[in-house]
Amino acid sequence: MIEIQGLTKQYGSVRAVDDVTFEVKPGVVTGFLGPNGAGKSTTMRMILGLDRPTAGRALIDGVPYGELRNPLTKVGALLDAKAVHPNRSARNHLKWMAQSNGLPLSRVDEVLGIVGLDGVAGKKAGGFSLGMGQRLGLAAALLGDPEVLLLDEPVNGLDPEGIRWVRSLVKALAAEGRSVLISSHLLSEMALTADQLVVIGRGRLIADMPTYDFVKQYSGSSVIVRAEHLDAFAGTLSAEGIGYERGADEEGRPTLIVPDQTTESIGRLAFSVGVALDELSLRRASLEDAFMELTRDDVQYQSRPAGNQGGHHAR
Repeated sequence: MIEIQGLTKQYGSVRAVDDVTFEVKPGVVTGFLGPNGAGKSTTMRMILGLDRPTAGRALIDGVPYGELRNPLTKVGALLDAKAVHPNRSARNHLKWMAQSNGLPLSRVDEVLGIVGLDGVAGKKAGGFSLGMGQRLGLAAALLGDPEVLLLDEPVNGLDPEGIRWVRSLVKALAAEGRSVLISSHLLSEMALTADQLVVIGRGRLIADMPTYDFVKQYSGSSVIVRAEHLDAFAGTLSAEGIGYERGADEEGRPTLIVPDQTTESIGRLAFSVGVALDELSLRRASLEDAFMELTRDDVQYQSRPAGNQGGHHAR
């Protein structure tokens, strides 16, 4: 279990992490989200003792990382997959880690097989693709069969099959009772992977809740309506004081998008005025929608919409 208590990190005039408190519990995949510059990597580095907190503390099973005996058997981490000697083979990279931590060498080939690198174990890591480097980093994180895993952007560079494999892997590891903290910018993947979400922005904690509750609280749902007499029903919605937007389905047929209503209430209203509906469905917002809504004021670098880039325009 990871316990973060009032964790703070100050770099000169910049407070990278600001009084953050949360827990990563056993048996749960905890997604760690935030815009670029939010403080995710700094927080992970402090958990691993690589950066010293200005205030607060990070504990693993009740003690700081630096006080753990045989830390690779307690914590596995992937922060930078490039942190490998380029002239060392994948197998030798893992062998020196195993030998320096008193781990059996048989575990090296075992984790190489788990991550799918057994066929290239003798090749130099410097020649690996980004995805292969990520797999080697995951092998290193798994080497000590740890109880706690910290993974920073583990699917970076992986193909769809690799992304799905990582998802299955971390969920299986959590199901075994391990604590898993995973950060990613692929929000659609986090929606499928994480049971719990911790969201930070500009160094501050802004959400800590189950993924389902996060999406439900920070993004609404909409009822999609399609009917032959759509304009008539739009008039009924207006008369009832119910807001709507006009849209179209995948085949280009006009629809009404009615936010913050249920299919039951809209269906009853249509029945009461004699409007037959061809479609009545509920569309829930995604994790991405919820994340963007919650963090829109905490993004460090704001992009401008296309067409509003300034400079000279063609005439």
